[in-house]
Amino acid sequence: MGRVTERRRVVRIRDGAVSRRADTLVGEEPLEIRVNGRAIAVTMRTPGDDFALAAGFLVSEGVLGRPEELARITYCAGAQGPDGSGNTYNVLDVRLADGVPLPDITLERNVYTTSSCGVCGKASLDAVRTTARWPLPLTGGPRLDPGLLAELPDRLRSAQRVFDRTGGLHAAALFAADGRLLDVREDVGRHNAVDKVVGRALERGLLPLTDTVLLVSGRASFELVQKAVMAGIPALAAVSAPSSLAVDLAEESGLTLVGFLRGTSMNIYAGTDRVVLPEAAATV
Repeated sequence: MGRVTERRRVVRIRDGAVSRRADTLVGEEPLEIRVNGRAIAVTMRTPGDDFALAAGFLVSEGVLGRPEELARITYCAGAQGPDGSGNTYNVLDVRLADGVPLPDITLERNVYTTSSCGVCGKASLDAVRTTARWPLPLTGGPRLDPGLLAELPDRLRSAQRVFDRTGGLHAAALFAADGRLLDVREDVGRHNAVDKVVGRALERGLLPLTDTVLLVSGRASFELVQKAVMAGIPALAAVSAPSSLAVDLAEESGLTLVGFLRGTSMNIYAGTDRVVLPEAAATV
């Protein structure tokens, strides 16, 4: 199976001094996801937690919601490298339990995902809202303290083991409303990291993930809001900016969306009612 990290020789220049040394890079390989033998997606990912990634992806697509709906996940033994030797472990098949409807696998719905964009091609915000198994209430849910939210990025960063060696990974962390770290996953794609977190929760029978906060490194895009909503997560925070469509979907779905979470500063783009604002807060 592919490795999470790989070593490469590099020429290093520091203050005019040239040296040759080995550098540690994050691994990136394609993963083809099949459902009952039919290919539905290819994603560029960091090897590891592949079964959870596939399960989480199918949660975000509305295919899975309970562990009993998943019969098994296996690597396809016939998927070999270009020289014909060895299983690449880059193709896996998800078998659904009897009675679970197959996803709509058409030419239009066949998706290719990259490490930067995630799942693309959703026709409208309604497509997410109407297929969510656990619609988020427009009011209610966990009450979030800004001081606690401000602590979460440092807790995520301290839990990123592979990032320390490579500097090239995104991460997603699931926190309880009281700030306890429940899970953290790393991947070259932030959407893959979220799928791994959600997939592991599905395997443990924890969906919907009510009373939790999902924190992601980087920006908050439409597909990350989608994945949070589909998993029943009421709050999503990001250390960088959200997109306009991400904010639209958060508002439509009742999700609390926090961006630019850095130090004690943050912007709340949607779902402000869940955040306990300081009494002296002024509206400008």
